[in-house]
Amino acid sequence: VQLVESGGGLVQAGDSLRLSCAASERTGNMYTRGWFRRAPGKERELVAAINWSGRLYYRDSVTGRFTISRDTAKNTVYLQMNGLKPEDTAVYYCAYRRSTDWVSSPQVWDYWGQGTQVTVSS
Repeated sequence: VQLVESGGGLVQAGDSLRLSCAASERTGNMYTRGWFRRAPGKERELVAAINWSGRLYYRDSVTGRFTISRDTAKNTVYLQMNGLKPEDTAVYYCAYRRSTDWVSSPQVWDYWGQGTQVTVSS
């Protein structure tokens, strides 16, 4: 499965962006989809995830501002980011895991996109 992200860019604090991740093929329901990010000098961290049943995860720092969703007909997962802050600046990666649920460790995710840069100016 190949994943291709789009939608990153340079915005000001308080603005919104929507990231998209298109998969090259239809994946079964038993996949978990997620968004990670890596800020300069920091480890890659799980930002949001949606499991096979639609259960959602958000890290505390984005709860209430970010929304993950999927369109299975389009093989696409989205990350709507509202109220962006300078600390959200990072490269954002889409990832799929051949499992029914998420794990925060990036090592156990199976497929990755190339990443898209999000820069939030103050």
